[in-house]
Amino acid sequence: MIHVKIRLFATLRENRDKETVIELSEGAAVKDILERLDISREDAAIILINGRGAKLDRILEDNDIVSIFPPLGGG
Repeated sequence: MIHVKIRLFATLRENRDKETVIELSEGAAVKDILERLDISREDAAIILINGRGAKLDRILEDNDIVSIFPPLGGG
């Protein structure tokens, strides 16, 4: 098992903790986090792992920090 810190931003924090640690199986990917937290792929516009851009199929490692941002609105 691995432990991954999840940081959620803006609207993704609604009804969720802004930061949490979850336990995942070895070989888990970013998309597994979205499923676990019930976040749609459309709502996860920007995903960073340890401060670097990542895709949904990126395999996670123990102690990774995953930051998930919704689409950013402008005005």
